[in-house]
Amino acid sequence: MLPSNVLITKTNMLVKQQCCIFQQSLNRFYGELSKVVFVAYQLVTGVCQAARRPAVTGLVSSRGYKGDAPDDTRGDLIEIPLPPWEQKLDEPTDIKRRRLLYESRKRGMLENCILLSLFAKRYLNTMSELQLQQYDRLINEPSNDWDIYYWATEAQPTPDVYQGEVMDMLKEFTKNRNQEQRLDAPSLEYLEKQSQ
Repeated sequence: MLPSNVLITKTNMLVKQQCCIFQQSLNRFYGELSKVVFVAYQLVTGVCQAARRPAVTGLVSSRGYKGDAPDDTRGDLIEIPLPPWEQKLDEPTDIKRRRLLYESRKRGMLENCILLSLFAKRYLNTMSELQLQQYDRLINEPSNDWDIYYWATEAQPTPDVYQGEVMDMLKEFTKNRNQEQRLDAPSLEYLEKQSQ
């Protein structure tokens, strides 16, 4: 008995040959009816492309799901060092709130853009100076935005340096106990209403 990968290869070759013969016969039969030939050609090429895929899915590596893959050591990642975060000491509170609002919205990954911008909309204007400092450090010091997401969703433990009142607020907010629909970042219209 032949190995299954050899059988798949032979089957694919036979199907490809039959597809080519079918294409030639369509061209001869329809001649000037180019639209019909074009549609038929698209159908045939779709069949031919499907024939190139392995018939047995067990031989093809499938997508892994949580628990299926061994622990990822992240050894294949290359981290580009970012300049170290520095706290802005003499920044006025209203300017800090505006900067943090902007930085909450423009994260580079959609998950954090949505999560942090909604969090900022709800809590940023009521945060104390100490909470603003904690939030500033939390969203700006880590070099990887996914870390912030994993800490907020409690998929990974939060390092002690980022653990605090603001992180607890963010974790609770992330649980979405009111089952709000959080599909995109909030419009900035609420800022105009607050300033009036």
